[in-house]
Amino acid sequence: MKNLLSSFAAYEYWANQRLLAVVLNLSEEQQQQEVESSFSSVYRTCLHVWDASTIWWQRVHQTEQIVVPSLSFHPTMIDVNNGLLAQNRQWVEWIDAASDEKLTRQLPYKNMKGEAFVQPINEILLHLSNHGTYHRGQLVTQLRQVGAEGIPATDYILFARS
Repeated sequence: MKNLLSSFAAYEYWANQRLLAVVLNLSEEQQQQEVESSFSSVYRTCLHVWDASTIWWQRVHQTEQIVVPSLSFHPTMIDVNNGLLAQNRQWVEWIDAASDEKLTRQLPYKNMKGEAFVQPINEILLHLSNHGTYHRGQLVTQLRQVGAEGIPATDYILFARS
């Protein structure tokens, strides 16, 4: 299981680097352009992915007061890029250093509505990877809508081949 989680975490970092490079080449107008999706713009989608990764990091580390980037300050797209990629690197390093026992430990946490749950950390990590893949798919569609060019493929198999 640890090998799979490590691979997925490294994939998240790789895939986010590829897509965020395209996002950073957009004008601010394109990044903020209204599009129909779960989140109303490329910027908001990227910010959501960073928020989620950061929130889960804090839950796994049992941080008492969760700090959500989008609610703490008004990040620029460069801030989102730097924050998300730094968070991705932290996950890679943490998973690589974690024991099997730590990865399967039951984690009590509360969601953003205050509802209490208990789940093994490995399930949370699988969710986090799946969540990122889901929103990267949305980003590709959003990037096409705002006129981006050179959108890279981010399929897991491409990462695995490299």
